[in-house]
Amino acid sequence: MLELRNISAFYGTVQALRDVSLEVKTGEIVTIIGANGAGKTTLLKTIAGLVPAKEGMVRFDGTTVTNLAPNRIVSLGASLVPEGRQIFPSLSVLENLQLGGYVRLRRGEKKGVQKDLEFIFDLFPLLKDRKTQRAGTLSGGEQQMLAIGRALMSKPKLLLLDEPSMGLAPRIIQNIFEVLRDLHKNGLTVLLVEQDAKIALSIADRGYVLQTGRIVLEDKAGSLIDNEEVQAIYFGKRTYRKVTEE
Repeated sequence: MLELRNISAFYGTVQALRDVSLEVKTGEIVTIIGANGAGKTTLLKTIAGLVPAKEGMVRFDGTTVTNLAPNRIVSLGASLVPEGRQIFPSLSVLENLQLGGYVRLRRGEKKGVQKDLEFIFDLFPLLKDRKTQRAGTLSGGEQQMLAIGRALMSKPKLLLLDEPSMGLAPRIIQNIFEVLRDLHKNGLTVLLVEQDAKIALSIADRGYVLQTGRIVLEDKAGSLIDNEEVQAIYFGKRTYRKVTEE
């Protein structure tokens, strides 16, 4: 479904991604793990069209989408839940969700959008209870639910998630990851960036380790959990040997 080949990206003169190649197959959950500053968020933003790729190719669902406008990428079926939620605080919960379905509403899918709105309320009942409340007054966990719901309103084939557990209580994290498991069981493909490597790998099919803008390791999720180097870095305190030796 998603293929990246030799992607490089920059913030000004600072290179954030270096020759990154990866793939996500239909129906998979794939996770990207790495330390702060490794380039994980930049990777998702490059896929979503928010950061330009200077080199390489992004291909989604058979279409080359490298450097397409973000709304075009959403219309093709890839939707991003950004780091830090980035909901519209002055708008209501309902208005935030309706904005998530904007591309579909422009295509005349009013009935479908309304149906999916009810699906989101079933998925996150708290949002239904607070649908007229200003989004900025929600708790952090409720805002994360809203950000996920807003992305789902575009009816994506691929959901891009950036640090969904950040700043949340363990109970809320468990709830959100249970929802992700259910969405995956219903056929949604997910590319997940997550600070908690253990929980990310526990629900993923495969994973990539990103360090200083490079992919340094790729394997099945279970193998990465058991990998001594991964344990040392993400469940311990060392640097991955492949990069250290370069």
